[in-house]
Amino acid sequence: MSPIPDNLSNTAENRALDFILGLSATAPTTPLKVALVTANGDDATAGTEVTGGSYARQNLSVAAAVAGATSNSADLVWTGMPAATVVGVEVWDSAGTPVRLWYGALTASRTVAAGDEFRMPAGALTFSLA
Repeated sequence: MSPIPDNLSNTAENRALDFILGLSATAPTTPLKVALVTANGDDATAGTEVTGGSYARQNLSVAAAVAGATSNSADLVWTGMPAATVVGVEVWDSAGTPVRLWYGALTASRTVAAGDEFRMPAGALTFSLA
C-alpha cells in the first residue's frame, strides 16, 4: 500500500550516519508512531497530518530487516476517521518533542468518509535502505 524506499527525513539521515560511524549510540524514543497525511512533506518539512474524528497516530511494529528492508508486522488501524483524502504516511518517534523519521506517498490516495476505518495490513508499509 505504501512503500517507503529510502525516504528518510534529514534528521533521520544524520542520526543513521552518526550511529553507523560510531558517533552516537542513541536510538529513537519508542514506540514509533505512524501518522497519516493529507499533503506529503519532503526531507526537511513534515506533511499535513490528518486531524479530527478519533484520529490518532498508531504504534508501529516491524519485523527484523532482511536484505536492507522490513515492513509493518501488524495491521495498522485507524478508526473513527474524519472525512479526508489520505495521500501519505510519516513515521515519528515518541520523544517529548517527536522527531519525524520517515515519510512517503501512498501508492494511491484514499478518500475516507467521517467515521470510516483506515487500515494498512501487515506487510503493506515497507521500509528500505537499498
